Order: sequence, then C-alpha cells, then structure tokens
Amino acid sequence: MSGCLCLPRKAGAPKEGSSAAAAAKPSSIDSAASSLVQNQKPTKSQPPPPKNMDAVERLKSGFDQFKTNYYDKKPELFEPLKAGQEPRAYMVFACADSRVCPSVTLGLEPGEAFTVRNIANMVPAYDKNRYAGIGSAIEYAVCALKVQVIVVIGHSRCGGIKALLSLKDGASDSFHFVEDWVRIGFPAKKKVQTECAYLPFDAQCTILERAAVNVSLENLKSYPFVKEGLANGTLRLVGGHYDFVSGKFDAWEP
Repeated sequence: MSGCLCLPRKAGAPKEGSSAAAAAKPSSIDSAASSLVQNQKPTKSQPPPPKNMDAVERLKSGFDQFKTNYYDKKPELFEPLKAGQEPRAYMVFACADSRVCPSVTLGLEPGEAFTVRNIANMVPAYDKNRYAGIGSAIEYAVCALKVQVIVVIGHSRCGGIKALLSLKDGASDSFHFVEDWVRIGFPAKKKVQTECAYLPFDAQCTILERAAVNVSLENLKSYPFVKEGLANGTLRLVGGHYDFVSGKFDAWEP
C-alpha cells in the first residue's frame, strides 16, 4: 500500500523457520511494533454487572461506567477523535472470541488501532469478488489511514483453529459459513499435520494457532497495496499470539 509513513525495518530481522514449530517462534520487535508488548497499559477493573441484568440494560450500564470513568476524564484523548481517526501505527486483525479483545489485552487506546475481528483471525488472499469486506478494510487502513504496521494476532484455545484442524476431507459442512472461512488456514493445517503428526490433537492446535497467523501474514502480501508498502519500507507485518491460559503475549516478524 502506497503513501504510508516511513517505518524502517530493523536490520537483521530473523526469518521464518523451515518447520511449523520453528515458524511460530517469536523474535524481538522494535519501534511501533514493540509497543504491543512493552507499553501495555494497566486497566482499572470494574465491578461485574449483576448476572440477572437485562441484556440491553447491561449495555447501558457498561456505557455509563465508560463515560464516567474514562470518556469524561480524558477530553485530551476524545476531543481530537471527534474530527476524525488517525491510527498511524496499527491495523489489527484479531479473533472474534469474546476472551481476546485486543484493545483490552494490549492496552490500545481509542483511535490507536484500526481493527478487524473475525473467526480465527484469518486474512484471506487477495480476491476482489469473494473477500471484498476484508480487502476494503486493508485498503482503507493503508491507503487512507496510512497505518505503518499490520498485526495478525492468534490466541490460545481458539475454537476456529480447532474447527480447522478437525475438518475431514469429503465431509459435509455443519455450518453455512464457518468451515469455508477457516479453510483459509488450510496450508498451515497441512504443514502442522505433516510435521507434527506425532503430537496429540491439543498440542497440534497450539502450534496451528501460530502457523495460521503466518499464513495470514503471507496472504497479506498478495494485496498489491501491501506489497508496494513492504517494498517501499513504509509498512511492516507483525504476527502475534495471546495465551490467556498462561497470561503471555508474543510478537514476531515473518
């Protein structure tokens, strides 16, 4: 994607390994990308809402807490956002799983990251007719918002990754959309099953969580504006993995 702010790549960045397990191994990240790990901001915990609260009232109550404890106390953050968004640093692809909101886990402020969430944090290869929703988001983020880093974040115990690894050749789909969507990660599944066949299913899922991120990072390179940004040095791709079981976050560059 052209016209991005310059974000130089760190010299000597490690390349992806030859095996699925090695490809998932994180490397150190600097500049804007490193802040995903280093600048996580502690969030003030709020008392949980009553379990018997009406669903709509829960939303209203949540907003009231947000407005009182955050919005009204940070005019220096929210006033500029009224004029428009300028998330110069990040575009984030994350899973729709309710346990892994990237704004919470990475301490990203409103206006800091242009975010897309879907099943298993997949990024399909360029396809103007089939995946226009994803393509339009990437194009807008890089060509209009001038983001410098596109981050794809996988996570532990991902249901979409489990569904991908569970797919059987020739079996009929159980859902209208889910199986077809997670097949975007099929190259990662094939690689993990070939190289890690000796491991139990859950262990293969753990490796596939990261390997599928690498497939999405590779798919991003098929978008002409991403390819141009990478060639110009104005755009970087970063993979991430959030393990909410052990409370860890890793980031790496492909």
